[in-house]
Amino acid sequence: MKRQDYISWEEYFMGVALLSAQRSKDSSTQVGACIVGRDKKIVSVGYNGMPSGCSDDEMPWEREGEMLETKYAYVCHAELNAILNNNGGSLKGTTIYVTLFPCNECAKAIIQCGIREIVYLDDKYCDADNTVAAKRMLDLAGVKYRKYQSNGKEVTVKL
Repeated sequence: MKRQDYISWEEYFMGVALLSAQRSKDSSTQVGACIVGRDKKIVSVGYNGMPSGCSDDEMPWEREGEMLETKYAYVCHAELNAILNNNGGSLKGTTIYVTLFPCNECAKAIIQCGIREIVYLDDKYCDADNTVAAKRMLDLAGVKYRKYQSNGKEVTVKL
């Protein structure tokens, strides 16, 4: 008899984004992203972190202070990392599952590479200028976005 309590595709892809976020070294915000093709195959994943070759121990992680002494001048966002981690295939028509709504810079990359839908878990910066700008560009470019509808299901991963 077939198992009945398996997770849905949406739960699976958002779960992969959430698991990817656990790779982030950022002590305040961990973000993960999972890009999925029309055939329901994962194309790429990413999380927020320092660029490759930049030691996490030598870079700043602070949220406040002079720009060059904070993480904001250096951290690559999960969406951008997922786009760049793709192995060269086209991202046209794909969907990105992300744990936090994309900023304006990530929205530009999402639009430019042809991702057609964003499924996000949280929009805690919805009133911030960069989120408002992101939504404006996404709307103009015809990129759909929608909040992930959680049913509260918990999945435990024992490592």
